[in-house]
Amino acid sequence: MDFGYPVLTLLIAFPLVAACGLFFLRAPQVVRMYTMAVSLIELLLAVPLFQYQPNAEFQFVERMDWVHQWGLEYYLGVDGISILMVWLTLAVLPLCVMCSWTYIGKRVKEFHFCLLFMTSAVLGVFCALDLVLFYVFWEAMLIPMYLLIAVWGGDDRKYASIKFFLYTLAGSTLLLAAIVAFRITGGTFSIPDLMQQTFTFRFQFWAFLAMALAFAIKVPMFPFHTWLPAAHVQAPSAGSVILAAVLLKMGTYGFLRFCLPLTPAASEYFAPMMIAISIVSIIYGGAIALGQTDIKKLVAYSSVGHMGFVTLGIFLFNVRGVEGALFQMLNHGIVTGALFMMIGAVYERSHSRDIEDNMGLGKYLPAFMFFWGLMALASLGFPGTNGFVGEILVFVGAFQKSTVIGMLCVPGALLAAAYMFRVSLKMAWGKPSVAKDWKDLNAREWIYLTIPAVFVLWIGLAPAPFFKIVDPAINNLLDNFDKRKVAHVENEQPMQTAANDILGVFADKE
Repeated sequence: MDFGYPVLTLLIAFPLVAACGLFFLRAPQVVRMYTMAVSLIELLLAVPLFQYQPNAEFQFVERMDWVHQWGLEYYLGVDGISILMVWLTLAVLPLCVMCSWTYIGKRVKEFHFCLLFMTSAVLGVFCALDLVLFYVFWEAMLIPMYLLIAVWGGDDRKYASIKFFLYTLAGSTLLLAAIVAFRITGGTFSIPDLMQQTFTFRFQFWAFLAMALAFAIKVPMFPFHTWLPAAHVQAPSAGSVILAAVLLKMGTYGFLRFCLPLTPAASEYFAPMMIAISIVSIIYGGAIALGQTDIKKLVAYSSVGHMGFVTLGIFLFNVRGVEGALFQMLNHGIVTGALFMMIGAVYERSHSRDIEDNMGLGKYLPAFMFFWGLMALASLGFPGTNGFVGEILVFVGAFQKSTVIGMLCVPGALLAAAYMFRVSLKMAWGKPSVAKDWKDLNAREWIYLTIPAVFVLWIGLAPAPFFKIVDPAINNLLDNFDKRKVAHVENEQPMQTAANDILGVFADKE
């Protein structure tokens, strides 16, 4: 699909180039308006993406030599799996600018630079079709996110930012090792070209382990989740929105883009373990969220449970499961992003995130509680909301796979209802300790809450256009997976083979 100009390159480069213009501005209000204008122009530049034709092929492809001697290419493209994440990222930027309008009062210029930098890096992750290019964008994302937490975070921001950085860096190191291994074994960094190759089970075993650990940390899956609550609680509202809406999706996107297509035999081999960890994440995240008194920490732990449904759907290896995973990725970004924006809005009024300090808002902030109630229902998967569509698809896929797996997911859904009803009832009708003179939503807050609310109802009531986009790519992914998962399974167990190889090296030296 040729529009006469490189659509994806423009989308990736424009926020970063525009961010450089911030250094010529001084007044904080001008910086905010400039960044808002950039985010809206970015949306206009993305209009050609609406010409996406639902099929199994990569579209808007851009491919040219980057470093010819090393086999590196500047290779971009999107399919039905990645284009939803691109649209989500583009939509999140203006919402982050709006919810930070009065929340951020120091180093305003640097803060908005980080937002634009982050947008470019995340878009690059979802569009890259070269392994090294993907890794460059993956690592670039780490810098602005670290700064958002470390500079504009809460009292424990240093601890949270360093923990986030170390966890993510550890995963990135493993991912880099897998990338080098694919280049040595497959002879290319091109992801589509590697998808056409068949690797030995032993190679797939180790490559899957390296990639899965990197992606599990990013999701995050239990027990690699401990960085997430700290990062969410300490991050400013916009940082939490970006983290929940798009950064966590980079891990699950990695499973779909790399693990299933490139290591199908190993993915099936490790599927029981991944399903078990996903179920533990669902139940653990819900149980811990139920006991929280900090609203932001409650929503942070709920993300562990919700993302558990995503990884579960991926490793069910059936159409309904993967459909549910993709819908959950999109829906979690919309709903949890909106919840974090509302937590920021109420924090600006009460200067507290404790449930006890924010009770009785139904009387003082009725419009706010309307949006909160809608997002809470979507979060627990109430019929008619977008959360129901993704969750029911995962449940259907789970029961198709095994009745036991489906039944084990039920407590997670019940826990989601319990913790969301608990916090919502207290916030709406709880007796406040003191009378409040807060004002309800202003015009800016109405705008940035109405937008996700529209998508909550649209996807919940009329999801057919979204199915049309994702289904061809999902069917192609699973068809190729079924054809290639049984190839080249060696007789020896990978651990035993590796041990023999190591012993053989020492024997040769002797």
